[in-house]
Amino acid sequence: MKRIFTLILLLTVFSAVYAGGPKNQYVRIKTSYGICIIRLYNETPKHRDNFIKLAKSHFYDGTLFHRVIQDFMIQGGDPDSKGAKPGVELGNGGLKYKVDAEFRDSIFHKRGVLAAARDDNPEKASSSSQFYIVEGKRYTDSTLDKVEKLPRYAGMNYKIPASQREMYKTVGGTPQLDRLYTAYGEVVTGLDMVDRITAVRKDPRNRPLQDIPMTVELLSKRECKQLDKILGLQ
Repeated sequence: MKRIFTLILLLTVFSAVYAGGPKNQYVRIKTSYGICIIRLYNETPKHRDNFIKLAKSHFYDGTLFHRVIQDFMIQGGDPDSKGAKPGVELGNGGLKYKVDAEFRDSIFHKRGVLAAARDDNPEKASSSSQFYIVEGKRYTDSTLDKVEKLPRYAGMNYKIPASQREMYKTVGGTPQLDRLYTAYGEVVTGLDMVDRITAVRKDPRNRPLQDIPMTVELLSKRECKQLDKILGLQ
């Protein structure tokens, strides 16, 4: 009887572990220039949950990457971009709310980061829907020193941590956006899509001359668990 009880207990524990959900949510962004998969950070739950809600409702499907700048980023998620005529200025659209800023010292604008666009509101709250993915560039210690002295950091005693400096020097990114815009995810595969998009021809407002619509979908629990395992995030 004792052996049977032990076996049942082990099976129960095994089933609970096996049936457990993934640790992270991943999303897939598809464009005519490729596909990328993004892990949403659990450390920024308001932004994570907002993006999940919009992706689940297919809000992003058909919106454009309407602002692209080489060595910087690609920006999308403006609902006004759906069916927008060529040459129309985009980037002012959104839903009737903002998302509270969620700055984290451990999260920074390295190459491949997903972050929220915003207007100049004093709380630095994020747009309800617009986001960007960092392409970035590599920096040197001297250029990083200059970033620390930018007027936007006045009074903040801002210093880039050594580990982040190394990442900006080797991998690249956009350090001038740290602590000013909320980063809430990162590309885990398909970053070449971003490189292809930044290389397209653009108008004076950095809108691609040929529209680049996207579709955004949530990966299934099974796919998310597989990615957690591959990335060592179980």
